[in-house]
Amino acid sequence: MIELTLIGIGTGNPGHLTLQAIAAMNAAELILIPLKGADRSDLAGLRRTMCETHITNPETKVVEFALPVRDAANPSYRQGVDDWHDAIAAAWQDEIRAHVGDSGKVALLVWGDPSLYDSTLRLAERLARVMPVMTRVIPGITAIQALCAAHAIPLNEIGAPVQITTGRQLRDHGWPEGVDTIVVMLDGECSFTHLAPEGIEIWWGAFVGMSEQILRAGPLSEVGPQIVRTRAVARAEHGWIMDIYLMRRR
Repeated sequence: MIELTLIGIGTGNPGHLTLQAIAAMNAAELILIPLKGADRSDLAGLRRTMCETHITNPETKVVEFALPVRDAANPSYRQGVDDWHDAIAAAWQDEIRAHVGDSGKVALLVWGDPSLYDSTLRLAERLARVMPVMTRVIPGITAIQALCAAHAIPLNEIGAPVQITTGRQLRDHGWPEGVDTIVVMLDGECSFTHLAPEGIEIWWGAFVGMSEQILRAGPLSEVGPQIVRTRAVARAEHGWIMDIYLMRRR
């Protein structure tokens, strides 16, 4: 059986690694690092640096592999994602069989935490359909935690609910009913621009927790245009961007 460990590594800050994560890395026989193309080589580089810094077990092998690319032209978003996940699970299977066979300890370093807007657990389910797999998760610091810490703000108001959503949901459906605080992830289009900004405050962060961290906060009517410009410049400079924001209605 394959013992598959999904290790949350935080948001790119090497200090986010927990002692539990480091122990799990050293217990693995094989650690797989996905390569997402030249424009996202920083992501693989950060994982590689974590391995070089913290792995002391000489028997732990670190292997990089090309991550399949999602077909953005597929008219069905969900079908495109399903096909993409099938391809990634197949790539995992190929690498695992090539390096440890059908029995061994394998780990993947997962950005943030595997439980929050990440598909690694779903990929593990797909892998388990074609080979015997036992999955365990090492929790990591999420982008939400890192954002709130960077701005020194609480996630929630006293006794009040919070909704975590995506840019696509915000664009298609507007502000969710029944909540005054929302956290928006996976937003490549600054979807807050689709809202009437009056009475809304925003706390935005890109590369949160990393040395490149950028923060903006204030009334959405004032800060929103700044965020749009800042995000475009940062993405052009780095070739990629990871950002997240919290908004609260007053």
